[in-house]
Amino acid sequence: MGERHSVVMPSPRLLIGRRSLQGAYYMLTTVVAGRESIFVDDTTVECVVEALRCSDREHRSRTLAWVVMPDHVHWLMQLGNGNISRCVQAFKSRSSRALNLHRGSAGSLWQRGFYDHCIRSDESLLTQANYLIENPIRSGLATKAGEYPYCWTRWPSATE
Repeated sequence: MGERHSVVMPSPRLLIGRRSLQGAYYMLTTVVAGRESIFVDDTTVECVVEALRCSDREHRSRTLAWVVMPDHVHWLMQLGNGNISRCVQAFKSRSSRALNLHRGSAGSLWQRGFYDHCIRSDESLLTQANYLIENPIRSGLATKAGEYPYCWTRWPSATE
């Protein structure tokens, strides 16, 4: 299994230099509180995936790829209406409600803050998507792209 790092994301530092550009592409990462491995079955993962789909339906985002790891989520998206912080907050809120309902629990699911990387014009979105879907391989959860069940990309060839 891959190496685990128990890093708590200090949200005030994450805000330094953060800009929201509608139409820009972002690679986002958000982590479960305490790095608890809760995304280990279809039902818990579906709570997260439905929150991503809802963000797209509400025109907050246009999802290009995602991977739901046991204790965090990577999301490659194009920002739609609003700003990046509100988009992620809406995703976290919706997924937390669904997961708390499913698990019969209450309280905060996610660590405060999130990592974001605005994709520069010289960066390839397909390269970013490949990096994202190879995350389970680097973590020891899969041996090849397309094997890990909890990832998706708009580019079918990226998972082959």
